[in-house]
Amino acid sequence: MRSSDKAHQELINAWRAQARNKPWLTLSFAGCLVLILLLLLITAYQGMHLENFHYALSGGMAGFIATALGAALIFFTRSISVRIQDALLGFAAGMMLAASAFSLILPGIEAAEELFGQRTIAAAIVVFGLGLGTLMMLGLDYFTPHQQASETLCGPECQRLSGIWLFIFAIALHNLPEGMAIGISFTHGDFKIGLPLTIAIAIQDVPEGFAVALALRSVGLSPSKAFLIGAATGMLEPVGAILGFAMSSSLAWAYPMSMGLAAGAMIFVVCHEVIPETHRNGYQGAATTGLMIGFAVMMFLDTALG
Repeated sequence: MRSSDKAHQELINAWRAQARNKPWLTLSFAGCLVLILLLLLITAYQGMHLENFHYALSGGMAGFIATALGAALIFFTRSISVRIQDALLGFAAGMMLAASAFSLILPGIEAAEELFGQRTIAAAIVVFGLGLGTLMMLGLDYFTPHQQASETLCGPECQRLSGIWLFIFAIALHNLPEGMAIGISFTHGDFKIGLPLTIAIAIQDVPEGFAVALALRSVGLSPSKAFLIGAATGMLEPVGAILGFAMSSSLAWAYPMSMGLAAGAMIFVVCHEVIPETHRNGYQGAATTGLMIGFAVMMFLDTALG
């Protein structure tokens, strides 16, 4: 057996061991994926309503363009202090938290209440979606390659780069639920919901794209290659927008449930990835201040635009 085949077999065995170690997460994650697949199949069977599809796709492309713009800053900046990076990421995290609350959770409850006429049932549907979004991200985080898997695949000669590539992989991965949130928010063509959310996600995509390009420059890649890879991490945003739009278009109750799912996924990303990243360098004060400012700015934008 070739060494590459052996490495991949070891990785598959590691995933199987992970599944056995946490059967509840494995089953929950599988159930979440099955439900999403069923909603997509229902949409495919019924035929997707395309009158608002271009809004969702445009919003997803806006996220990709914002990521590319952030990555392009690498051509004009040699370095940026860690303190400023953490403050900018904190600002982005605050905007995403506010967008989750004011552009997804609250409108989702209102949409469900219009369907069922009871606020308790409406809240329960959105909470169910929050749980699904959390399980989806827990599963993706648990079953995607981490340090041990990376070393298995590439060996000791590239362990120095493994942390950088895992960081890039994490950024690209969490662009998927962000894109889904944009697609879901434009399902009914409501700009009061979709526009503030898209603005929030696009703004936070700029420092993310720059962070990826800067990380690649730190390990010796040229500015052009760092830009291309940084921009490419944003490609999952329009893909996610298409998936989110299709999923929430299947059944009437799927729309508010999907808004809860998108909110749960985004809150998970902020709490599990972004905030810890901003607090590991000793600049917690700057990061937390940035988060509060970002939350306040997004809350104002959502109120003004909504």
